[in-house]
Amino acid sequence: MKKKILVSVGALVALLFMLDSCMQFRLSTTEIDEKFALSKVYGVQGTYQYQKRTIHYAKTGRNEGPLVLFVHGSPGSLSDFISFLMDSTLQRSAQLVSVDRPGFGQSNFGRAEPSLEQQAKIIKPIIEKFSKGQPVVLVGHSLGGPVIARMAGDYPELVDGLVFVAGSVDPQMEPANWWRAPFVTPFFRWIVPRSIRASNDEIYPLKKELQELSRNWDRIDAKTIVIHGTKDSLVPFENAAFIENKLKTIKPTMVFEEGMDHFVPWSHPQLIRNGIMKLLDDLNKN
Repeated sequence: MKKKILVSVGALVALLFMLDSCMQFRLSTTEIDEKFALSKVYGVQGTYQYQKRTIHYAKTGRNEGPLVLFVHGSPGSLSDFISFLMDSTLQRSAQLVSVDRPGFGQSNFGRAEPSLEQQAKIIKPIIEKFSKGQPVVLVGHSLGGPVIARMAGDYPELVDGLVFVAGSVDPQMEPANWWRAPFVTPFFRWIVPRSIRASNDEIYPLKKELQELSRNWDRIDAKTIVIHGTKDSLVPFENAAFIENKLKTIKPTMVFEEGMDHFVPWSHPQLIRNGIMKLLDDLNKN
């Protein structure tokens, strides 16, 4: 009997280890370097410390140009935007940085930061390090949307442009998360893969975080482009109208694609590229 129990426990542990390995939603630092090398792109990776966290990023493009900072969704990692870092048109136009948000990629994998305010503080040093007085454009996909909104509201002097890509920003559109509750308890946390654990830890309290963010939109004065698909099955299309209504001092450019789902960076990268280039052109004219 004891032997059967030990075998069963061992099999469970092996299964959980396999699931964790298969569901990481990230590339290793070596794999990122290999992608840069295969594409003959000069790219660098770096880290910095924020309090007790280590934050990882990758960078390509012009060293002295405007800064375009990509912020991924949940789960995800900086590799969600790796193709944009290797885009020759974008590289000629700007510094391109993609960051692993807290708890994802190589940024303390599995240990998320639920607070949007804290995430904004944690990512802010990238702008301070690379902007050098040049325009700054933030690109946020899915949960990256409220993160860049929080950054633009908290630090309006640092942010000149925003590209919301299927951004999950409307608290009324957040689904009921009662089923997530068990997975934030100590007993169940160890069962789920680390990427899913980190995602659950930040999505479970997201409705409350978005309600707090709603009071912050009036401070945003950055030029804005909103990209959303009419058939988004994960983040309802109504989120786009929410952004348009919340931005009182500026009129955002709305880009809607009929039939497009949530995974815009992979299915319709040209919409994001075009949005970035439009903002860079507009900012260069000012």
